[in-house]
This record gives sequence, C-alpha cells and structure tokens, in this order.
Amino acid sequence: MKIGFIGLGNMGAPMARNLAAAGHEVTGFDTAAPDPEGVTPATSAAEAARDADVVITMLPNGQILRAVADQVIGAMKPGAVLCDCSTVDVDSARAVAAQARAAGLGALDAPVSGGIGGAQAGTLTFMVGGAEADFARVLPLFEVMGQKAVHCGEAGAGQAAKICNNMILGVTMIATCEAFALADKLGLDRQKMFDVVSTSSGYSWSLNAYCPAPGVGPTSPADNDYRPGFASELMLKDLNLARQAAESVAAETPMGALARQIYEDFVEREDGRGRDFSAMLPRFVARNG
Repeated sequence: MKIGFIGLGNMGAPMARNLAAAGHEVTGFDTAAPDPEGVTPATSAAEAARDADVVITMLPNGQILRAVADQVIGAMKPGAVLCDCSTVDVDSARAVAAQARAAGLGALDAPVSGGIGGAQAGTLTFMVGGAEADFARVLPLFEVMGQKAVHCGEAGAGQAAKICNNMILGVTMIATCEAFALADKLGLDRQKMFDVVSTSSGYSWSLNAYCPAPGVGPTSPADNDYRPGFASELMLKDLNLARQAAESVAAETPMGALARQIYEDFVEREDGRGRDFSAMLPRFVARNG
C-alpha cells in the first residue's frame, strides 16, 4: 500500500520503519523528529497524506489530532482511510472520524498497547474503533506493526478500550509496588514474593510481565534504572483521559481516581517525570506510612 505516516516520534518511527521494511511505500512527516530508514520525507502533513491509501497518525493529544485532521483530510484521495493510532480522548476520536466520513474517507481510531519495545519489535496490540470494512482494509498493516488487532466497535470504541485497559494497568502497578514495599519492610525476600504471587491470586501483567523489582522476573525497565518503556507522565495522561471519560458518562471509578492522583503527585511534585511508571516501587520503599 501507499501510506502517509504523520508523527515519527518514539512510537511512530519504528512503526513506520516496520511498514517500509515490509515493502509498503511510506511517506512520513513530523515537525521535529528525523525520518526513519526507508521512509520518504514530506514537507508537510498534507503532502504525506496526498495519494495515500491509508494515512496513519501517531500524535500526542486530541487537540493536535484535530489540527492535523484539518490539514490532511482535504488532501486525501476519496476512499482512503485515516487511521489514528494516538491515545486521545473519545470525543476527539469521534469528531475526527465524523469529519473524515463526511469527506468520503474511511476512519479508524486504533490506539496501541505494547510501548516502545512493542513498536520496535512489531508486537503491538491495536484496539480499533470504526467500520468493519475500514478495519478489514487496514488489518494487513496492523499485522505488520503488531501481533494482534481487535475490532472493538464503532468510532471511539478503540479509545474507550485503551482508556479502560490503562486504568487497570495504573491501578495494578501501584498495588504491585505497594506490595513489594510492604514485603521489604516485613523482611520478605523479593524473589520469594515474586515466586508466590506470580503463581497465585495476585497474578497480574504488572507483576508477571513487567515486574517493578530489579532482578526479579523477566527483564523490565526496573533493570535499566527505571528508564521508561512507558513513562510515568504518559500513564498520568491516560488516567486523566479515563477521568474525563468517566465524568462524561457519570461512571464511578474510585480506584482509577486515586491512581490518577498518586501519579500526578509522582510526576508533578516528586521525581517521576522521565521515569518509567513502575518507578512507583522505589517511591513507596522510600516513604514511611
């Protein structure tokens, strides 16, 4: 396919590189980041989108997504698909999808899970909202960039799935870090703690796949001085999106709200900015109740 890729940062660059390596013709644009290997540079978002079969965006927030959509939708050929892989608010995802459909385009919101490592390895999971026909057209690209793509429903459903998933992730990571800090203070060896909990009812992705304790379980950012695979400020962003979504539908999410407050303190008032979201463990270890 001919692909326009807009947003070539830590996530977008390896995704675009993987598409180019798979033989697709990829034209890319970013306001600051360099062009990845195999990607033809464009001088604007509109130029990257022109004549593309699929335009993929990977952008920081809904406001920027709306601005980019205003630039590219008029440049896209009829019947092309605008596929946004950013994590943004549900309202922005639905507004951009409606704008694209009104212009005779397909539209998908397809946020990802898997972090920078998953983008590099081509093992991301895509949570996708939009029409079945548009999902089917873009599925071959999802299969290059990731290991799984789930069609979650109509426009906005992909963002809804991502927000709910990451609210669970934020809550379970805090609980995992609390438990390790408590185990330390009770004199329990961390490896023994992992051996028990990882095969018991405390099992979770946060513990088993992304253990926040260095030297315990599979290799994770904890083994690299908490340099981010998924930065704390990005977790805070997602928890803020969850709060916004919960308020919009009057949903009660007390654990999500508390996790959001703890990550806000960590990022804005402590030393969490630029550290992995699992760096909650040394935070709890250093604190006294």
